[in-house]
Order: sequence, then structure tokens, then C-alpha cells
Amino acid sequence: MRTLDRGCGIRPGASGPGGQNVNKVSTAVELRFRVNESSLPPDVKERLIALAGRRMTADGVLLIDSREHRTQAQNREAARARLVALLTAAAKRPKRRKPTRPGAGAREKRLESKKQRSAVKATRGSGRRPED
Repeated sequence: MRTLDRGCGIRPGASGPGGQNVNKVSTAVELRFRVNESSLPPDVKERLIALAGRRMTADGVLLIDSREHRTQAQNREAARARLVALLTAAAKRPKRRKPTRPGAGAREKRLESKKQRSAVKATRGSGRRPED
């Protein structure tokens, strides 16, 4: 009796775009971007390094791997598009938080709920046992 995976020509990772072509042709692309040597402003570099996460090497090189398409040209474009998306995200400055204070109504509500909770807890321990 033959098993389904034997002799059918399907290998792990060959499903999806490219099919068996993935096993025969090397179309994967690895894009390298030297962040430390680039002309990006220092604050953008810091945000890019934070966004890159594990894709960043110890030498300050950003690695973007693309193997989702059937052709190497499409994978190059996909890798470049991912780099552009990362750079665009890193170029955006995060909004500064404006510190705010709770309003009078919120403070009053909080104090009222604390009083109610305190009253509930005060009723719990009313009976003391005499010590022998």
C-alpha cells in the first residue's frame, strides 16, 4: 500500500505560489541594507532598528528575504517594496503624548467607589474572637 506523500512529487514548502517550481529553481532573494552606513537621520535609524527586530544583524545590516513569487525579478521587487515600507514606517515620528488630568467628575466617581469598597470590607471583620 502506497502512502499519499510517497511518489507524488510534493515536498514540504512546495505548496502555494510556485508549486513544484520552488523545488527546481532558485528564485529566492536576500536584500541587504547597511543601516549604520546609510545617510538616514539618527532618529530614523533608531526607529528602523527597533522595527526590524530579528532581521537586523549585529553588524547593523538589515536582511530582507523574499521567496514568495515564481521569478527572481518579482522577489526582488517584493523585497524592495518591503524595505520601502519599513523605511516609511521608521520615518514617521510617533505622536507625543499630552499629559492630561482626570476631570472633577472622574475624581469624585473614583472616591465614591473607594468609599463603597471600604464599607464592604469594614463589615467583614466586625466579629473578633477572644484569645484564649
